[in-house]
Amino acid sequence: MTKLLLSVHVLAAIVAIGPITVAASMFPRFVKPQTGEDQSGEERTPATAALLHRICRGYTVVGVAVPVFGIATGAQMGVLGDAWLIVSIVLTAIAAALLLAAILPGQERLLAQPAGVTAGTGTAVGTATAEATRSAAARLAMVTGIFNLLWAVVVVLMIVRPGSTTGA
Repeated sequence: MTKLLLSVHVLAAIVAIGPITVAASMFPRFVKPQTGEDQSGEERTPATAALLHRICRGYTVVGVAVPVFGIATGAQMGVLGDAWLIVSIVLTAIAAALLLAAILPGQERLLAQPAGVTAGTGTAVGTATAEATRSAAARLAMVTGIFNLLWAVVVVLMIVRPGSTTGA
């Protein structure tokens, strides 16, 4: 039973958390208004940013399976009181709070803003709106980076399991 629970836990993490980290990391780049200085060749459309937000939101629901099966696995293995698992649970809770309280609402706010203007074509109000969008996207990118870093630490803790006889 432990192997089944662990397998489902790891698969859920790969299938759910992976797409969230990628889509959330890409979102700020695609929601920022394009300027004349952009030479990347990628088209930044509101539809792309909206799709990335839907991916984050949809996989968040599936992502609930990760801690559920993780706690079930920990209980089956008898390690719920181990420090590495407690730290992992706390970091997972912080990551979930960031996702639910900052990342998803931040994406929704940015999607609700009027589309930015291209360089040299907007009025002072349009330029201010574009700059506010860029600033909000940069803050969202920072929060998303923290979210991704928390998951990276949790993965390392799950693999190394400090104090374990099977840890590295």
